[in-house]
Amino acid sequence: MDFDLVVRNGTVVTASDIWESCDIGVKDGTIVAVGPRLPVAPGAEEIDAEGAFITPGGVDAHVHLSQFYEATVGVDIDRSIVTNGAIPDPENFVGDTFDTGTRSAVAGGTTTVITFASQMRKDESIIPVIEDYHKLAKDQSYCDYAFHVIITNPTPQIVEDEFPRMVDEYGITSVKLYMTYKPLRLLDYQILDVMYSARKLGITTMVHAENADVIDWMTQHLEKKLMTQPYHHGTSRPPINRVICLAELMDTPILLVHISGGPASKHIRDAQTRLLPIYGETCPQYMFLLADSMRKGDFEGAKCICSPPIREDKADQDAMWAGVKNGTFTIVSSDHAPSKFNHPNGKQRGLSDGNLPYGKFRLIPNGLPGVETRVPLLFSGGVLSGRISPQKFVEVTSTNPAKLYGLKKKGSIAPGFDADLVIWYPQAKFQSFTLTNEMLHHAVDYTPFEGIEFKNWPRYTIIRGKVVFIHGEVVGKMEYGQYIRREKSLLAGPRDVWLSEWRP
Repeated sequence: MDFDLVVRNGTVVTASDIWESCDIGVKDGTIVAVGPRLPVAPGAEEIDAEGAFITPGGVDAHVHLSQFYEATVGVDIDRSIVTNGAIPDPENFVGDTFDTGTRSAVAGGTTTVITFASQMRKDESIIPVIEDYHKLAKDQSYCDYAFHVIITNPTPQIVEDEFPRMVDEYGITSVKLYMTYKPLRLLDYQILDVMYSARKLGITTMVHAENADVIDWMTQHLEKKLMTQPYHHGTSRPPINRVICLAELMDTPILLVHISGGPASKHIRDAQTRLLPIYGETCPQYMFLLADSMRKGDFEGAKCICSPPIREDKADQDAMWAGVKNGTFTIVSSDHAPSKFNHPNGKQRGLSDGNLPYGKFRLIPNGLPGVETRVPLLFSGGVLSGRISPQKFVEVTSTNPAKLYGLKKKGSIAPGFDADLVIWYPQAKFQSFTLTNEMLHHAVDYTPFEGIEFKNWPRYTIIRGKVVFIHGEVVGKMEYGQYIRREKSLLAGPRDVWLSEWRP
């Protein structure tokens, strides 16, 4: 058969099945055959998986790259200072750009990332925002990529006129809303405006669902008590639920992002039991870390500050694993939003006040690096530890993100899908290791998962039939990654069930 590439003798895993001693035939970047002992014409490239697992390439649907609002730690800036899509003041940018972030992604078995084009509150149009991020990403990505748009100023022009353009012209079918952070947060009235338009257009709405007033009130009172060290970042952010009520009123699907604890997980599960199209996302930091990580001395606890915070009780951690297994969480994403530790505009900003030796958590940039470790953590600490099945691993790290966000050719191993594959090491031949940051490929000076033992790691990462990572080395080219136009979500949408006689 006329293949460009054949991967032989693997244990192929999809979200529903496992096939041993299986081959995968690839032509022009697309999977064209899956089965045993595929015949091949001379000249085709062949890779022997040696019986190891072969899984679809990871789809990380929550990744922050080249977001220039992070360069000023969440402060609203004038977009006119952006030139040709370049990040202003690159010397003080403390996160990952498209090149370093996607290099890190492929080294950890992720073949597609969905990143954020972030509207500043001053922007009167989201079209220049989208164009700016296209310029930032063009020829700068090792893996395939798409965009969500963060909406901070949902004017009538944007939600009525520009949302349809966003879908039709750019293939962007998701937006993200914040209920906290002053430069980003929306009022309920504005959230309903966005949901109204999103329902009509089939847009998936992602929500960072923390309560800004509660956080501000708690932070002010904690500072009066001098409870300002990194650990009390978690104290200031108790779990709160409100947005599910808005989604039910509007009969529109939403994804609640980066869920961190049992109470929030229960709210989502209860809504799903009532058949509401409510989806949940959690992240490895909530599955593998506890709040004690923020108690480390020498300000090291700042490395683990993210929002929502890592929770204190192991029961919350257990709830995240239970939520993955029982389907409460549709996807597991990294929420890769790194800030360098040893940089005055990174985590060290928490010490900039100077009056307290242990700093102020309020000043510490939120976010953790994790795009490279997401897939290996879930495979090693989930599949190989017996916490989740191989099929569930594929479902939450690849198949469901692709379905939820309309990535039609991603997320599975079957004819017609892109040949995005991860080949793992044969387990008997792999030497477990303890992770250090020096092993990773991002531009950040730490990993919160330092010291965790890994029992396997991707041996090959393949994107559209091309090997981009092999035996610990990134061999792909930065310009290989393609922008992916997306379709509407393939998961359940509006139900046409209402709380009153009102209809949108």
